[in-house]
Amino acid sequence: MKFEKIKNFDDKKFRRITGVKRATFERMVEILAIAEAVKRGKGGPKPQLTAWDMLLATLEYLREYRTFAHIGASYGLCESRIWRIIRWAQDTLIKDGTFSLPGKKELLNPDTDIEILVDDAAETPVERPKKDKSFGIRAKRSDTP
Repeated sequence: MKFEKIKNFDDKKFRRITGVKRATFERMVEILAIAEAVKRGKGGPKPQLTAWDMLLATLEYLREYRTFAHIGASYGLCESRIWRIIRWAQDTLIKDGTFSLPGKKELLNPDTDIEILVDDAAETPVERPKKDKSFGIRAKRSDTP
């Protein structure tokens, strides 16, 4: 989904689609646009996606767990190109530090007040049925050669 389709949504629907508030989205776009200008200042080809679409593709990947092939098809790009765009956007936002969580040492500091705790429960172990003796190796039948 391109940014042109969602830019006129009201704030509630915008947040439901992207997972972030509009102000946060705009701040992320500013960071990406500045990094893109620095990157392209040396020359090179024109970017295939705008900063808004790069961020939207990144949020689609992180929020919906869509494959790069599906996201690439949505934006008219190949799978490897969309992977490079999403990877660059993630690295740029992490490097900026505005949207980073505190490190382990900061959390161990007793003077630190923690306001938000994020827990990703997506990777939980799958419960599997217990092995039963009835499903074990069968005894050899005597009537087979």
